[in-house]
Parts: sequence; C-alpha cells; structure tokens
Amino acid sequence: MGDKKLFGLLLIPLLAFFAVAGREKQGGGVEKPEGMIRVPAGRLALFYDNSGEKEVTVESFYLDARAVTNAEFLVFVKANPEWSRSRVPKLFADTGYLKHWKSDFEIGNERIGDSPVTNVSWYAANAYSKWKGKRLPELTEWEYAADNPPVDDQRSLKEIILDWYSKPSPKELPQAGSAYTNRLGLKDMHGLIWEWVGDFNSVVMGSDSRSNTGIQRELFCASASFGAADREDYAAFMRYAFRGSLKGRYTVSNLGFRCAKDL
Repeated sequence: MGDKKLFGLLLIPLLAFFAVAGREKQGGGVEKPEGMIRVPAGRLALFYDNSGEKEVTVESFYLDARAVTNAEFLVFVKANPEWSRSRVPKLFADTGYLKHWKSDFEIGNERIGDSPVTNVSWYAANAYSKWKGKRLPELTEWEYAADNPPVDDQRSLKEIILDWYSKPSPKELPQAGSAYTNRLGLKDMHGLIWEWVGDFNSVVMGSDSRSNTGIQRELFCASASFGAADREDYAAFMRYAFRGSLKGRYTVSNLGFRCAKDL
C-alpha cells in the first residue's frame, strides 16, 4: 500500500512536467498563442518626451496578428450580453456603440463579418481583451510593433500611412489582414483602422488636467513641433493628437483594436 502511495506522489509531478513540455516547441521556446505574433524586445525612439529620455526599452510580448473582427466581437457580446448595444451602460460607451450592427446580437451584413470591429469604446475593447485572457497593448508597445516596414508592399511605411490619411474611410471596411503585412508578421498596423491602446491618453494628460502642465501641447503639430524627434513625421502627430482627443466611452467608425499578451 505504501508503494502505491509513493508511486502516486511521483506520478503527479511527472504528469505536470509532460504537460508543460507539451506546450513547448523544439529549442525550448514556449508555443505562442494562436493568432498572435511574438514581438521581440528592443528599443523605441520616443517621438516626443519632455523628461529628456530619448529611448525606452520595450520588453518582448505577444500581439494579435490582425485586428479583432465583427464576427469575433459578436461571440463576445453573446457570451456577455451586458456589452450588447441596448444594455451597455452609457458610462462605458456613447450612443454610437456598434451602430453599424443590425441589432444587439446580429451584425446584419455578412460582408463585414471578417472586417475589423469598430464603433467600440475603450471599455468594451478592454473587456473583450480580458475575456480572452489578454490585454490591450500599451502605447509604446503598439508604436514599437508598428514601426516595421511592409514585406508585401512596394510602398514605404510612410507612403502607406499618408496615402491612408488622404482618403476617407469606406462605408464597409475591407477584411482584417488585407492592407499589408510588416516585417514582424503583423497585419494592418496602419492603413485600415485606428486602434485603441491601453494607455491611449497618457501622453497628453498629466496627473491633474486642471494644471497648466497637465496637457502636453507639444504633441500637437504647431510651433511646439520643434521639440519632436522628427518634425516632419506628420503621421505621428496625427496619431498622438487623435489619442489625446479621445475619452474611454467614445466610439468612432474607423477605431477598433487588437489584443496583446504577456509572455
């Protein structure tokens, strides 16, 4: 009887070992989550920072290869009906929330099922991310991952961005993953939609928005642009200014999101 108990005690840690080993790839790397890309650690040159710091370290993390789609968000809403259009509290989403859907639990347009979900608030995007066991990427993570040239487009990244900015968003957005793929394997970091980040307004608002120093006006493309790392980076000014204009409950017809995850 004692031998059987000892065998059982030995078997439990062995099973745990094989369970972990089964989740690992050859070479010792833990298998990445499905649909996500591992972004390697590196340094990000700050667009503007009044602390005197020129670069920040970005640790390695996982990022969705593409934006979350309408069909994927519909699954979330059905599983969490408190986030449906008619039930979401006004505190967490304005009146434009999912306005392009036919009803609470029906998209109503089969052509946009695989298009990025938009008209979602930061609160809704954050709730979806947590439901998936993930999170929204931080601003520095998103900027770092996006700053990679395309591998399937002859245009430069700057040309892609400026071409996108010059055209109005179509009424029906193209399929997620259809714009371009960058060197990391991430799709549509530019050229399809704007995307929420976890700390979307941190670069604009200080600890007390009533103080004169609370708003970093240098982040807008005006005379203070001389403090920017690249005064000709019009696209970055657009991104920072847009983020600074948002509140967590706002919804926009070309603003969606993708999820991140820690290693």
